[in-house]
Amino acid sequence: MKLYNFVEHAWFKRTIVVLIIINAVFLGMETVRQLPPGILDAVFRVNRAILAVFVIEVILRIAVHRFNFFRDPWSIFDFVIVSIALLAPSGPLQILRALRILRALRLVSTVPSLRRVVDGLLSAVPGIASVMILLILVLYIAAVMATLLFRDVSPDSFGHLGISLFSLFQIMTLEGWAEIATGVMVEQRWAWIFFIVYILVATFLVLNLVIGVVVSAIQSRIEDEKTENSIDNAALKNELVSLREEIVQLRNSLGR
Repeated sequence: MKLYNFVEHAWFKRTIVVLIIINAVFLGMETVRQLPPGILDAVFRVNRAILAVFVIEVILRIAVHRFNFFRDPWSIFDFVIVSIALLAPSGPLQILRALRILRALRLVSTVPSLRRVVDGLLSAVPGIASVMILLILVLYIAAVMATLLFRDVSPDSFGHLGISLFSLFQIMTLEGWAEIATGVMVEQRWAWIFFIVYILVATFLVLNLVIGVVVSAIQSRIEDEKTENSIDNAALKNELVSLREEIVQLRNSLGR
């Protein structure tokens, strides 16, 4: 019981959050080549010490929650992140050295507000998938049309279907779309109609649908948490009321 209270105490969780932030900063400092060797060695030592704390934290949580630890997706996420950091950073696993920065992602599982956002994003996956299918369909149709209409005018941007898909994806992000459109409009002045309609549909309509689905999912998640909290508070209030009534009845019986 004491170990459970220690692991689940607010100050313990806050300490882990602070260590995650410090660890992320120090991992960034390791990439600075101009650091003196003494400071760089100190950075390595601090990072190893913090990793040791993370390992101890995960072990304590497993000891407290036992098999329930592996039923929680966020706990499994923490376990995987810490395990990656423990793998040998040399030889064929040298690439895993760069993955140590993933420890910063533990903030997501530690900070409730970030967990709420990620939970909302995950719950929005089915809706996002539907919108993405619609976006791919729009992109494909527009690419076929653009290839047929503009491949002779602008072969560098619309020479074949693959290039057209890439060009239209770039236009969808509004990056350099004016240069691509202007190059086509030199030969075909009416081409602005195609580009304006495509941007209105792909960028301002479909992409905003993605944002709307995500925002709606996060808002729904927040409302569900409020409902759960209100139910828990109501249940606790009822228990307190019933407990108070039992105490009053006990006092009355003792008084008699």
